[in-house]
Amino acid sequence: MALRRGKKKQAPGQAQRKLVTKTNPKSPISEQYRTIRTNITFSTVDETIRSLMITSASPAEGKSTTTANLAITFAQQGMRVLLVDSDMRKPTMQYTFNVPNNIGLTNVLAKQKTIKEAVSRTDVSGLEMLSSGPIPPNPAELLGSRAMKEFFKEAYMLYDMVIFDTPPVLAVTDAQVLANQCDGAVLVVNSGKTEVDAAAKAKELLEAANARLLGVVLNNRSLKESNYYYYYGNK
Repeated sequence: MALRRGKKKQAPGQAQRKLVTKTNPKSPISEQYRTIRTNITFSTVDETIRSLMITSASPAEGKSTTTANLAITFAQQGMRVLLVDSDMRKPTMQYTFNVPNNIGLTNVLAKQKTIKEAVSRTDVSGLEMLSSGPIPPNPAELLGSRAMKEFFKEAYMLYDMVIFDTPPVLAVTDAQVLANQCDGAVLVVNSGKTEVDAAAKAKELLEAANARLLGVVLNNRSLKESNYYYYYGNK
């Protein structure tokens, strides 16, 4: 399988601004992330959420920033957390955490590396990150492969929580392919930007893929209206 090398790392200071749960854990926004974490944890009565995918309807809605901060809040709770950049087409998590992207998820799925050989440590205790790795020609096929099922088994032996940052639902099919393999899914919507029809279509596609949609995160909401982030369950 032909793989292309990922992008170069971004300057550390440019990405750290997004990690408010790390840089300012007592802020109101960080508290909202902890509320989301709590709601996810208690969203099911009889089952423990071990894997979670975060997606959005369209690009630039704050999906990856939300994913990174949620992963940090789970790690701050004392959990062993693996953050996986499964956006193999336009990966960004390597910039956020200033880690390499020459080895990652694609190498694990291609049986070139184990998870432990491919992950990078972050400066957040308990949080490790698996970059997307070299860009493959067939991301959706990889995510739906038998190797992906084996990935979940291996990851569950090593971590308490596995969180996936996925491509937008309306852009490509990758998120739908991964959706029914995860214990839960969260949809990120940008206040004032995301069209209602787009959000509804994204929800419809996730449900058609048999995703367990736990709820929606609305971000960039004015402080005059509410806090920046809130979560509500999908009833």
